[in-house]
Amino acid sequence: MSLASALKTGDLTELPSRRDEDWRWTDLRGLIRTLPPLSPKFEGDIGVGPFAADETLTLVNGQGAIDLTLAAGETRVISMRLISATAATAHAGRVRITVGEGARLTLLESHEGLGEGYLSEIALDIHLASDAVVERIVLASDAPEAVSVVDAEVALSAGARFAQTLLTSGARRQRIETRVAHPGAHADLRLDGIYLLDGQRHADLTTQVTHAGVDGTTSQLTKGMVADQARGVFQGRIIVQPGADQTDARMGHHALILSDKAEVDAKPELLIFADDVSCAHGNTIGALDEQAIFYARQRGIPEMEARAMLTEAFVGEVVERIEHEPAREVARAWVAQRLGRSNI
Repeated sequence: MSLASALKTGDLTELPSRRDEDWRWTDLRGLIRTLPPLSPKFEGDIGVGPFAADETLTLVNGQGAIDLTLAAGETRVISMRLISATAATAHAGRVRITVGEGARLTLLESHEGLGEGYLSEIALDIHLASDAVVERIVLASDAPEAVSVVDAEVALSAGARFAQTLLTSGARRQRIETRVAHPGAHADLRLDGIYLLDGQRHADLTTQVTHAGVDGTTSQLTKGMVADQARGVFQGRIIVQPGADQTDARMGHHALILSDKAEVDAKPELLIFADDVSCAHGNTIGALDEQAIFYARQRGIPEMEARAMLTEAFVGEVVERIEHEPAREVARAWVAQRLGRSNI
């Protein structure tokens, strides 16, 4: 079941619903009563994306597909713009990325909502050969009334390193899912995320990492803020298969709720079927430190600014883990912009 299959068949029963355990907080079947027409080919102005790079790949309204291959030892920095440009239409797109042995890719990925009320699903297949290195920075700026699903399948080989940072402001319904096949074999994985939600926006960050072999590492840190009537969802599952000894896996999710009507649902999971492992997860949900706000106000800082400063510091740990410096600066600016217009 998926949004893409529903769009292909026209059958609404293909949509995931709250009866599906992994979708219980992001019900699409109960939300979508009719499917809009398919998105047309768009030839208008798409402006400039949030990231600067020497190369830019663009997919508008899911038309066509992106197929990217890096040769062994190659190094590239690529901006990939995935744009929903037409209001009240629906589309699905596909991206395939293959990174050769010892190659290095910095993928600056933006999901941009230029239309309103659209349905979008983007499926990504990313394969890293041995000793390949990928850093994927995703900035999801969907329209407030959009329904958007981003589904990434990542396969690592021995000695590969994959680092990911998701930044999202949510949508009417939004789900960004990443599933990683981890071989162990000294491969290294980092999965990070930030969600900053206000209004009635919804964001679901779901991950699943399956460790299948010896000597693998995973580090995961997600932080979020919800205000007004927004809803944040975090689902993180790490599976350590039999024989995947000496796995080192750490997962953390921490959220701030800044309104009585806002909501955060979190489900961190460790499923461990091996003995010699080091695995842990943590989850906290709370409010800003009122004492810290009081001290800031005593020093002449307005309350709204104080709350924004404290929230920015809270999520800043995730921003600082971005390795690509220009993308890190974009992330800092995005956080500041989001907090500047949030009702906190």
